[in-house]
Amino acid sequence: MSRFTSPTSFERPTETTVARAERIAGVAFVVLAAEFLVGIMLAAAMAPAYELNPSAISDLGVMSETALLFNASLGLVGALNIVGGLYLYRVHGKRWLLGVFVLAGIGAIGTGVFPLDSPTGLHGLFALVAFLAFNLEAIGVATVVRGPMRVLSVLAGVVGLVFLVVMAFGDAGNTALFGPIGHGGTERMIVYPPMVWLLVFGGYLLARSEGDAEPASRLA
Repeated sequence: MSRFTSPTSFERPTETTVARAERIAGVAFVVLAAEFLVGIMLAAAMAPAYELNPSAISDLGVMSETALLFNASLGLVGALNIVGGLYLYRVHGKRWLLGVFVLAGIGAIGTGVFPLDSPTGLHGLFALVAFLAFNLEAIGVATVVRGPMRVLSVLAGVVGLVFLVVMAFGDAGNTALFGPIGHGGTERMIVYPPMVWLLVFGGYLLARSEGDAEPASRLA
């Protein structure tokens, strides 16, 4: 019995091809999330003027001590998310889900290319795309997995999207919505859930790639 939730209109690859695709996607997602979470932690420690509570994460992209580290990290996040999404597509075959992964990657890359002080004003647009798409990709993956991984995927995406709404209203003038965690904490509650989820999902894919699931049905 197939564990793959929606194989229609997608030619099933061989077991070897599926395992390889899962392995590459898993590595991409684990490296992506780990390097970004560690990177922003180190960057926050490197900038003496940076205050976590009131400051945006993107402030790290315009401070002299951390700009290169932060913006390069975003570029790597975007590239790895696209690569991981492409290899994951070889397993699930859903074009719309691949599109979400690519959109999130473009958002991350654009956020780094156009930092907060960019005169073009594109930083906010790319950041919004990244915030939205990274959380939506977690929810999207819930459509191709089952069991605990589905629950974790939905939970991560919903938490991130809820705090995205909180930040939108807070930035519009309702700063009381930020509560004791401030703007910086609220923004991290948009970013951290999908990043932690990517670590978990990447590990899940790596474990699946080493398992004995039936061909082309390994996600669920």
